[in-house]
Amino acid sequence: MRDRKEARKKAHELVGRMTLEEKASQLRYDAPAIPRLDIPAYNWWNEGLHGVARAGVATSFPQAIGMAASFDRELLGKMGEIVAVEGRAKYNSSSRQGDRDIYKGLTFWSPNVNIFRDPRWGRGHETYGEDPYLSGELGKAFVEGLQGDGEYLTAAACAKHFAVHSGPEALRHEFDARVSKKDLRETYLPAFEKLVKEAEVEAVMGAYNRTNGEPCCASKMLMEDILRDEWGFQGHYVSDCWAIRDFHTHHMVTDTAEESAALALKTGCDVNCGSTYLHLMKAYQEGMVTEEEITLAAERLFTTRFLLGLFEETEYDGICFDRLECTEHLQAAEQATAESVVLLKNNGILPLKREGLKAIGVIGPNANSRAALVGNYHGTSSRYVTVLEGIQDLAGEKTKVYFSEGCHLYQEKVESLALRQDRISEAVSVAENSDVVFLCLGLDETLEGEEGDTGNSYASGDKTDLLLPQSQRELAEAVIKIGKPVIVLNMTGSAMDLRYLQEHADAVVQVWYPGARGGTVVAKMLFGEISPSGKLPVTFYNSTEELPDFTDYSMKGRTYRYFEGKPLYPFGYGLTYGDVRVEQVSCCGRAFDGKDEAEAEWDGSEELTIAVKMKNEGMKDTGEVVQVYIKALDSSHAPINSKLCAFSRIFLKASESGEISLKLDRDAFTVINDEGEKVEAGRRFLVSVGLGQPDERTRELMGKGSISFIAVKK
Repeated sequence: MRDRKEARKKAHELVGRMTLEEKASQLRYDAPAIPRLDIPAYNWWNEGLHGVARAGVATSFPQAIGMAASFDRELLGKMGEIVAVEGRAKYNSSSRQGDRDIYKGLTFWSPNVNIFRDPRWGRGHETYGEDPYLSGELGKAFVEGLQGDGEYLTAAACAKHFAVHSGPEALRHEFDARVSKKDLRETYLPAFEKLVKEAEVEAVMGAYNRTNGEPCCASKMLMEDILRDEWGFQGHYVSDCWAIRDFHTHHMVTDTAEESAALALKTGCDVNCGSTYLHLMKAYQEGMVTEEEITLAAERLFTTRFLLGLFEETEYDGICFDRLECTEHLQAAEQATAESVVLLKNNGILPLKREGLKAIGVIGPNANSRAALVGNYHGTSSRYVTVLEGIQDLAGEKTKVYFSEGCHLYQEKVESLALRQDRISEAVSVAENSDVVFLCLGLDETLEGEEGDTGNSYASGDKTDLLLPQSQRELAEAVIKIGKPVIVLNMTGSAMDLRYLQEHADAVVQVWYPGARGGTVVAKMLFGEISPSGKLPVTFYNSTEELPDFTDYSMKGRTYRYFEGKPLYPFGYGLTYGDVRVEQVSCCGRAFDGKDEAEAEWDGSEELTIAVKMKNEGMKDTGEVVQVYIKALDSSHAPINSKLCAFSRIFLKASESGEISLKLDRDAFTVINDEGEKVEAGRRFLVSVGLGQPDERTRELMGKGSISFIAVKK
């Protein structure tokens, strides 16, 4: 694909011509120019979580958690490719003008493959959800799309935040995430390992916190023993921003900035997002670091720059400004939104029929909100289409569309001089005068996100519970009380307590943060032009009372693999407008229809191949996600519930049949023991194939279950 050996040789030669001070200067995220060597300035900090971010206009995709709900590897790869192409277009344009500012480079600090282990974590919507396998598969696809397969890297991806990092945000600068060897290897590391070993991700970013006592940006266990020695990582390591400063100001593992810089560098942190590496020369003068250690980090960084072709002509130099928000890219973003929306409840009201509708009510603080479209780490769109605007565009000339904000997103009133809940009466009037109501609730990046970036300073971006803000709960009750059909659109990046809405609304839709123009696609879905087909990448619990303490990093009682209760909505769940059913599963020469529990024998030396026959017995064309789960029956080290081990998308027209084949790799038949070792899991495995988990709640909500059989190693 590209010649790392040659790039490393060129980096060695170029760095060898630098003075020690020049080498040290290149380890900053805002590396200055070295004019005498014709090296331009380079800023390593760029973001591309769901579209090129913070650098002006770019195609806007749904937030990462919405992309995860698509369960679509190809789509994630396409998004990565688009981020890289638009990033190149911006880089080519800005560098020609001598603009080497932040967010203008080709090193994107994405994806975030941390495990969304607790729904209170504010940054969870940046991730691909709670499952290590899903996160690894989608993260790998994104990295491969972003980095491309040409002579040079199209752009460089970065797997973050390494490792064992998922809140609380308020404590992240001082927190020590204590984790067992089993949980580390079974849950927190697999996605990173897949991105390093299979996708050859070019960079890894360390987390703010400590893991088992060591700061993640200076962890011998994580950075040396596992990342480089065990996994063979060849790229560069970057600190999270100002994380190295935390060594002496919060973690108290060092006393001075010089000691912190030295500790990070000696452990293998090559580039410092922050300012602590400004103290490297003093650390060198005091004998804390060697020139060889500074040289090694500089060579790693210049290897990446040579792999990107930044010092020579490349096949990407002709990517022009007109690729930004081009038709092809906008269509891909529209497809992403369509596949990300998850239908949680539907009593038959959806898809909504336009005929006979005289008036539609659109109510709620997120109905006409641009902030609720984009999540965090977002770019700028040349056009935004809110849910209200999408509905207005599709409702038709004969249908009146009423709108009321209903309430403030989280405060008790909209107008500062007004009385409490000053928009509720208007919302009630809208409901009274409408045939059907769309109630648009949820959060946005001001309430859930990264510490320091949100307005909910009381929780530093995290949630204290799973409830919608009080203002919205009161609005929902007032609107539903009117008695008109109500369709709830929940725009959040995380699981919420939707029990009241599940009980009282006619339909509930998880919209996530659907992208800048997402309102158009959401409206098309509501009116039946598109069938929803997303699946939940996280468990929706009933309340935080069911969960362990937020600071407890043990997986016991967490996520669908270890949760022992009955969730509100399970991981992997989502309805469609069609009625796709798994009719038959074939494996090892045997066919299963779910009528009896049967066994299939295989020698265990190869991947297990499963053929799945399906039929859409409904009246609507729809996409669906076939999911395969495994439970090791002979091992005490297996998760208490079946784990996802394969998935694939399929599209079936009404009354159409189809067949797909899925492969289960050998890892599916292993477990992690208490010492963190991957071992064989015995001879007998319960294999379940369906459109969700093989659990009671999924069967209850979907009205259909999985086909299961026992795979037995000979």
